Amino acid sequence: MDIHEYQAKEILGRLGVPIPQGGLAYSPEQAAFHAREIGGDAWVVKAQIHSGGRGKAGGVALCRSEHEVREAAAGMFGKTLVTAQTGPQGKCVYRVYVEAATDIAQEMYLGFVLDRESERIMIVGSAEGGMSIEELAAEKPEALVRMIVDPAVGLAEFQSREFAFDLGLAPGQVAKMCTVLRACYRAYRDLDATMVEINPLVITGPGDLVALDAKMSFDTNALFRRPAVAELRDRSQEDPRESTAQDAGLNYVGLDGDIGCMINGAGLAMATMDMIKLAGGAPANFLDVGGGASPERIVRAFRTVLGDGNVSVMLVNIFAGINRCDWVAEGVVKAYREVDIKMPVVVRLAGTNVEEGQKILQASGLPIITADTLADAAQKAVAARQAA
Repeated sequence: MDIHEYQAKEILGRLGVPIPQGGLAYSPEQAAFHAREIGGDAWVVKAQIHSGGRGKAGGVALCRSEHEVREAAAGMFGKTLVTAQTGPQGKCVYRVYVEAATDIAQEMYLGFVLDRESERIMIVGSAEGGMSIEELAAEKPEALVRMIVDPAVGLAEFQSREFAFDLGLAPGQVAKMCTVLRACYRAYRDLDATMVEINPLVITGPGDLVALDAKMSFDTNALFRRPAVAELRDRSQEDPRESTAQDAGLNYVGLDGDIGCMINGAGLAMATMDMIKLAGGAPANFLDVGGGASPERIVRAFRTVLGDGNVSVMLVNIFAGINRCDWVAEGVVKAYREVDIKMPVVVRLAGTNVEEGQKILQASGLPIITADTLADAAQKAVAARQAA
């Protein structure tokens, strides 16, 4: 689960990371009020969406008067920002953040992520911030500083100092960087985060460190024990298909194709999507219905997939171990009757109680297309789509 910049800043600020004074606004008048409340002669208005690259899309504006703040905010509200991270559909702006402008002497990058190779927390930093870390890694990989933190030990003080020196900070800034590192590590560890990023972390003219932008993501599976984090969820920034699936307890990722997929097991789901592409089609989603799926769960999965208006064919591919093919078949038949399915449905069953499942499908009298193998199912799904 992602959160907004202002929310991430509030979390990090409480832990000791210096952040500019700012305020959240839901209207142009409120944005101007915050500028007046903050004081000074320059402010930055930032659109709050779950994406980086907002500046290039017109989501960040430097303003020199309250009138400019009001006009900048008015131009952002209701606007759909399209960035490299949002995809072509973009994300709509419903709130903006107004903060005091900062005297920037240098921009740096700082990020905490999970390194799957070492199975440890990795700190990534660079003395060159303010740009996409992906671009920086591709163009100047030598500019990145990396450090592994053992979660059983935690972030040691000597590691923080070593990291600060590797970034080329002056001696007077090392202690300040150590404070920022400790705060970010605490946020990552204590809130079940999967990413904590400050980009840019700037050195101001007087030599202070300030977080100008922040981003945090959290482990969705741990939200049950982090109610304060769960309350930060903004559904307006989520794919509605994925939100619906998550509420139903389903593992779903929306894609751009038109062949809906309902599969058990992530590996089989990936293989099925690859086979659909090989057959000349395009999957509309990744959906792992999970083990022990009841007929009711199968119906919920159908409703979730068919909630995507682009779906023209449904492909059900179940290799039953913990699951049972007869339960899945009952669910498919029940979905036909409850969801009023009008499109072709291809079903491939294998594994536990497969004979019983096939008998249920045959006895239903429904126009279900059955398949014996994964390749056969993918080919029949693509053929059904072309014939529709």
